[in-house]
Amino acid sequence: MLHPTLSIAVLYLAFFITATAFSFLINSLFLRFFKTLGIRNNEDGTIIRWGTLSKPAIGGLSFYIMFLLSLASYSILFEPSHDAYQLGFVGLILSCGAGFIIGLADDAYNTRPRLKFGVQLMCGIILVFTGITIQIFEAHWANVALTLFWVVGIMNSVNMLDNMDGITTTVAIGIVANTILRIVIHDDFHSMHLLVLMGVLAALIAFLYFNWNPSKMYMGDTGSQFLGAFLAAMGIIYFWNDPYAGETPATGELLSATAMTFLLPILDTTVVVVNRLAAGKSPFIGGKDHTTHSLAMLGLSDRKVGIVFATLAAASVGINYFIVKISEPWEHIYTGGFAVYFFVLLAFFFYTTRRKKSSTPQN
Repeated sequence: MLHPTLSIAVLYLAFFITATAFSFLINSLFLRFFKTLGIRNNEDGTIIRWGTLSKPAIGGLSFYIMFLLSLASYSILFEPSHDAYQLGFVGLILSCGAGFIIGLADDAYNTRPRLKFGVQLMCGIILVFTGITIQIFEAHWANVALTLFWVVGIMNSVNMLDNMDGITTTVAIGIVANTILRIVIHDDFHSMHLLVLMGVLAALIAFLYFNWNPSKMYMGDTGSQFLGAFLAAMGIIYFWNDPYAGETPATGELLSATAMTFLLPILDTTVVVVNRLAAGKSPFIGGKDHTTHSLAMLGLSDRKVGIVFATLAAASVGINYFIVKISEPWEHIYTGGFAVYFFVLLAFFFYTTRRKKSSTPQN
């Protein structure tokens, strides 16, 4: 007879393999039958693709389908959990659903930026009113303000990072893997979040086959807006408010874990916003001035840029393992070390955007 923990691990593995295969199948079907969803002209300047070929933006549909199927599967595979009845879990479902709907509408009809921002803000408000709020300040209003800023910021960061084959997919895989790592290390195998995370991870890995350079499809705003809401909520629950950190978690540990997990979206958005504002441009108008583009202009192929980002995402998993497993008790030297790592990468990306194009990007 298998040990209970081993039995649950086998169950999760079987679910993950099945979910990956199913995600691959539905992406194949979508690619065959939906040829135009998300394909838009770029004349309005609101969206600029790095590649010159128009491809269907349908990958996000598989993310949301697996999200819903994972929710449904929990009641089949496990005994009913109190997690399913918590207001916060309802908030997660509603927030992710709102992100998915506005993304789908944007892919189909090219919605106005104000409407998209309004829905992103609503996603944050839903989380706040259902108890998913960052808790680091004594003043409640400050926690609410930071939560809304975080949700809107991550949703926009994930959306902005979706500008080159495989980039957002690999970055999201890294963030989801970091969250799963935290849950598994603390033996919280009955968490309903874990099964949902496994389902989303399976969907991302299956989609990466179609999204890696040269890609066959994009995730579109349908995928990036859903992922933004989902990852922002997971960031609040498992990093900002680390439920395993005890009664008095070290602020430096929480900030380090959050920054290292969401490093790439934060760095890319910071570089783009600062450079555009410095140039007198709106940070909300698309352009080929992202960190991915600057690496390509230095001579890296699109595939090599994807490898660079995948390597940094994988490194974040190792860093989080150190933070969770090795760094007890927390020392200020750890906070300083991670701060140095963060600012070195930030300086490097700023440097690459200052370099003039030295060669034509390869495909």
